[in-house]
Amino acid sequence: MNRRRLHLTSILVAVSLFAATAVAQTKVTSPKEQLGFNFGDDYQLANYTQLVDYWKKLAGQSDRMKLVEIGKTAEGRTMVMAIITAPENHKKLDRYKEIARRLASAEGLTDDQARTLAAEGKAVIWIDGGLHATEVLGAQQLLELVYQMVSMNDPETLRILKDVILLATPVNPDGLELVSNWYMREQDPMKRSTNGLPRLYQKYVGHDNNRDFYMSNQPETEAINRVFFHDWFPQIVYNHHQTGPVESIWWARRCTADSSPRTNRARRCDPARHTRPGGTAGFAQ
Repeated sequence: MNRRRLHLTSILVAVSLFAATAVAQTKVTSPKEQLGFNFGDDYQLANYTQLVDYWKKLAGQSDRMKLVEIGKTAEGRTMVMAIITAPENHKKLDRYKEIARRLASAEGLTDDQARTLAAEGKAVIWIDGGLHATEVLGAQQLLELVYQMVSMNDPETLRILKDVILLATPVNPDGLELVSNWYMREQDPMKRSTNGLPRLYQKYVGHDNNRDFYMSNQPETEAINRVFFHDWFPQIVYNHHQTGPVESIWWARRCTADSSPRTNRARRCDPARHTRPGGTAGFAQ
């Protein structure tokens, strides 16, 4: 009896030690620990230098994340992209890239072959931030997203990691560095503002950098299009922007079922409404 108890105790101790080791391995540095503030805190913006340093640390701590270089900016900064997925998926990234490429081109594929590849592959999802650098939310949310995806262990996060390959990319490093440094230059937080930037937040085209994608004149655009149309062929591209002015509120009206035969009872949503102080309003489809 004593031997059985001793054996059971040994097993429980071993399991406890294994669990403790697993927890230790999944512990990653929080934004607060790295930067001294959380993303979204009042009067705080992280710049691109801080982003790269933080992501390098996270990539070294988490087996869910790989950091790769995708090109150079107009000012010579290295553009990085975080590839985030389940550890077992990282072992087969080249295969998943090939599946995404074959499905995107569809050349020589039968319907059955395409379905087989789709069942084997993963959803490749691109999420970027900061293209228009004064829309500061884009880059900051990307930092928070990456932290959550490498640190959270709830069932929904684990399911996403299993089914998805996330490509998280700050797409305007020069602008992120400029705007964040300009904002944080004031020691008094109450004086911080993105107004009065001394130059364009993309060296040559400024706010029109998102209109460069059809001709790829800028090195940032070349790097991004290389990921889109040569390397990864993501099925979903989420180009994150932010609107204003200050104190604007966005709300969306409910969707209704449309019984029109033409739409086959498709869900129809009324336009989103944009309201601002003073009572003016606009609409966006």
